[in-house]
Amino acid sequence: MADQDPLDSQLRFVLEADRLKTVLRESPISDGSRRENSAEHSWHLALMAVVLAEHAPPGTDLGRVGAMLVLHDLVEIDAGDLFLYSGAAALARQEEAERAAADRLYAILPAPQAADMRGLWEEFEERRTPEARFARALDRLQPMLLNMLNDGGTWMSHGVPLERVLASVNLIEEGSASLGAYARTMIATAVERGFLLPAHAVGQNSPG
Repeated sequence: MADQDPLDSQLRFVLEADRLKTVLRESPISDGSRRENSAEHSWHLALMAVVLAEHAPPGTDLGRVGAMLVLHDLVEIDAGDLFLYSGAAALARQEEAERAAADRLYAILPAPQAADMRGLWEEFEERRTPEARFARALDRLQPMLLNMLNDGGTWMSHGVPLERVLASVNLIEEGSASLGAYARTMIATAVERGFLLPAHAVGQNSPG
């Protein structure tokens, strides 16, 4: 049997990626009319990388950042999206499912390209380069912006405590000092508006 044409494999991968449009996230879109899907989220992050390029650390390879951003959530085609502030056990199960999804999805591509793209996904997950840390900063900032537009959005609907959101702010600061400072000010505003409460206050307000 003849080897498969690399173009056939590449186009199969591209068409498989179209399924990301069917994966719903928890975050509402800006007008609050519906939830965004993971493909829209990835596009929004890629746009942010272009518009906010000046906030990346000096010398950052923005092409590499963009590639990570359009690739990083493809694993959700198989694994689905898990709410960022889920419990530790659920997050561990999601990590295992996403790794299995990466094994399947990136193997669709021709071998050299599969290794390169799988490597970008791993780099993003491990945050081991300035590019990966900047990409992760954008990934954490975007849902915060949507929550602020939607009167607390998923913070309110899931009762997310302030402390967990501040951990995401730390990741933003790790990737971009200026975006981290913006996020920290934004979260202070969210607290003033009652969108976020300290963990002890969330417990006090819980039913039962």
